[in-house]
Amino acid sequence: MDSLIFSSSRNASLIEKRHQQIVDRALKLFFEKGFHPTTIREIAKSCGMSMGQLYHYIHSKDDVLYLVHKRMQKIWFDYLKTSEMDKIEDPLQKLVTALRHTLEFMVENKKLLQFVYSESKHLDKKHLRVVMDMDYKNVVGFWCSMLKEVHKKKSIRGDLDFLGSLIAYLLVFLPLRGWTLKDKPIKKSMDSLVGFILRGLGLDG
Repeated sequence: MDSLIFSSSRNASLIEKRHQQIVDRALKLFFEKGFHPTTIREIAKSCGMSMGQLYHYIHSKDDVLYLVHKRMQKIWFDYLKTSEMDKIEDPLQKLVTALRHTLEFMVENKKLLQFVYSESKHLDKKHLRVVMDMDYKNVVGFWCSMLKEVHKKKSIRGDLDFLGSLIAYLLVFLPLRGWTLKDKPIKKSMDSLVGFILRGLGLDG
């Protein structure tokens, strides 16, 4: 059970199922109406729940937004699994594969990324702190661990923790700032971004 969100149910699998249902239905409303105009009552109705039933699983829209963050990270990790990275032995090739698949994920889930980054500022301090810690641990931590594996084989210039954080930032460029590229082909932009990151790490050779 999620430590941040109290639920009256003790059935962990049911809680997970209901949280997924709430996120899926709420996102449709958020995309159509926006985060603030959407009410808890509308989320309950879209889930086929009464207000009382909904409050068994969440207490506020902040809870929903927090769950959206969790879902986004899970979708990303599940997407990375499709690349079969675990079968790649060379750390550098594994890094390149992760970069490319993450960029594909960013493009395919552009609307979700834009929503998360635009609305997270509205979270209360408790939820925001947990979301930031979760992002640092799961996203930045993922890239830092990959860089450390590469560094064992080939020297990387710079502080690896800083570089891991920078990579996490650069990879959201396409969904958040891709509009500046106008009609440039997406694949070419992805290749350019991967090349830019590798050159910055001193790994382009």
